[in-house]
Amino acid sequence: MRILVIEDDPTVGQYVKRGLEEHRWAVDLTTDGEEGERRAKSGIEVLHSLRANGFERPVLVLTAQDAVDAKVATLRAGADDYVTKPFAFEELLARVEALARRPRALASPVLQVADLAIDQATREVRRAGELIELTPKEYTVLEYLARHGGRVMSRTLITEYAWGYHFDPGTNIVDVVINHLRKKVDAKHVRKLISTVRGVGYVLKE
Repeated sequence: MRILVIEDDPTVGQYVKRGLEEHRWAVDLTTDGEEGERRAKSGIEVLHSLRANGFERPVLVLTAQDAVDAKVATLRAGADDYVTKPFAFEELLARVEALARRPRALASPVLQVADLAIDQATREVRRAGELIELTPKEYTVLEYLARHGGRVMSRTLITEYAWGYHFDPGTNIVDVVINHLRKKVDAKHVRKLISTVRGVGYVLKE
């Protein structure tokens, strides 16, 4: 695998390039994707553009933003992982190696759980081929559960991902969205995909 490093700080860029090359990775370094695009867009916008145009290779983001909402925005834009600055090179190397081991099948833009299909490129959701209309938040929560299909996700994790803030035990916002999703995704079908694990959270599974 050949690695493209896009870093507008020359010092950081050379540091990352040399370190990866010392571990026998083939590395190209540039300060931008396309010069005009770099000037016109933020890194997140460039990432959105890449994914929208069908770019499926793993993307690791180096960012100075360590707030939860910034991390969530980075992942939602299409990043596979991120490292916050300043960082230890060994951590960066380990994350690069982990992405290189990841099966290409994970890059598929369609998440499939039983007969439920979520197209991450178009944000279309279908159950047994029938299109389901969802609000932006309903889509975000459903996509999150599908990404972790078969695993129970807590209300805290769902809230941080979908709304970008820590869970308030006094709110039922997650339960409300899940209730709406059940009506839209499961109500017409004998096989229910969304399950509640009492006292823990929710899971999407076959």
